[in-house]
Formats: sequence, C-alpha cells, structure tokens
Amino acid sequence: MTMEMATVGGGCFWCTEAVYQQLIGVDKVESGYSGGRILNPTYEQICEGNTGHAEVIRIHFDNTVVSYRDILEILFTIHDPTTLNRQGNDVGTQYRSVIYTHSAEQMATAREVIAAMAHVWDAPIVTELEEAPVFYPAEAYHQNYFLDHPMQSYCAFVVAPKVTKFRQVFASRAKKS
Repeated sequence: MTMEMATVGGGCFWCTEAVYQQLIGVDKVESGYSGGRILNPTYEQICEGNTGHAEVIRIHFDNTVVSYRDILEILFTIHDPTTLNRQGNDVGTQYRSVIYTHSAEQMATAREVIAAMAHVWDAPIVTELEEAPVFYPAEAYHQNYFLDHPMQSYCAFVVAPKVTKFRQVFASRAKKS
C-alpha cells in the first residue's frame, strides 16, 4: 500500500467528504480549512467570510488502488468548477473550488485535468490551483457529518444527491454499502 494525500475544495465540505468516503482506495477523509490568513480558524470565523479560508477535505488514499487523477476527475464531476465562490445556495469564498497540491507531480496532474475539463464545461473553470497551505482540521462535529446525520435536511437534499451521482457515474469505484 502506498498512501498519498490530496486536498480539495468543492463547496461545502460535508458534500465532498461524503463522496470520497465512498471511494474504494480511500483510507480516511478529514474536513477542514485551508488557504486563509488567520491561525486556527473556527467554523464561525470561516462563515463570516473574512478569513480567506476555503472549506476543504484532506483525502488519504492508496495510490495503487485509486490515482490522484481519479480523485480530481471525481471532484470535477460532483461540483461545478465554473461558479466563483459558490456551489448551489452555498455562497462565499469559503465555498470556492480549489485544488491544493502536495507535490510537483500532483501540480502537473492537476494542470492536465483542469485543461481536459475545460472542454467539458461551457463556462471557464475558476478552480484555484496552488501548493497546499496549512490544513486546519474542522471541529469534531463536522467530521463524518453525512454518515452521522443522513436525515438532516441539508444532507438529505444537498449531500445525498451528490453521493448518488458519484455512485452512479463511478459505480465500479464505489465501496459496497
């Protein structure tokens, strides 16, 4: 097993966390904050929109089972990378589309995937791409949110459809329920 790490943001971290927890080859997914100006931000500070942080997830995966390219292709399937600072009704810089890379190889792969995805979307891709800044884990109540609260209204109406789309588009890569 060769473990690798990916850090991505595509709107609310409850959505992205829930999807990647379903992916074969993923060992752990952690919700958190990156890319901002203050140390140890809280969810409340992030929601005010003044810290510069994005809601992101850190994915620990076995790259002999799932590739970094796969991780990014899934990201571009489950969120809209053409909307600046929003996903659906979630609006603010904390919901921006972002890829934070952990190596030169990841940076090169991310550039290739973004270039390829530019032909898929009708509008320009606005996904930020940069080297991974400090990652701050989100508060404990945000971790495994969809798994722990599947009937909560946001989970039922926003998160569940993204998980369903992932399971349909990437059926062969989804963990058995």
